Amino acid sequence: MRKFITGLTLALSMTGTLWAQEVLAPEPGIENTIQGQIDAFLQDDFGTAFTFAAPNIRNIFRTPENFGAMVQQGYPMVWRPENVTFGDLRAIAGGLYQTVILTDTAGNLHYLDYRMEMIDGQWRIAGVQILQAPELSA
Repeated sequence: MRKFITGLTLALSMTGTLWAQEVLAPEPGIENTIQGQIDAFLQDDFGTAFTFAAPNIRNIFRTPENFGAMVQQGYPMVWRPENVTFGDLRAIAGGLYQTVILTDTAGNLHYLDYRMEMIDGQWRIAGVQILQAPELSA
């Protein structure tokens, strides 16, 4: 039993290390890339929006039209935000994640993490994850 508890403690401490994060200074290039894609979505310019995606995303969706349809259906707050605010840029397990807070047309806040990659000297979006909104306390 003691070995089990020791092993469990070690596993939990290693998990914490894997997910340790460091808040970094804002990176204007990252923010410009994300804003550029959002601006393209606002114009229904899926071709331009697709250029901001990393190769892994482009390989999954293959065409700007497929990509645009996915965003419209799965991320409507990204397709038509009323407001965009940039939160923390964090380094997590060797990756860079930019928090973006979007206000949708109904006034609801949405928190997203954009995984960013530098490809051929340009920041590209390698994934987007919807986060649970932080709980507010009085």
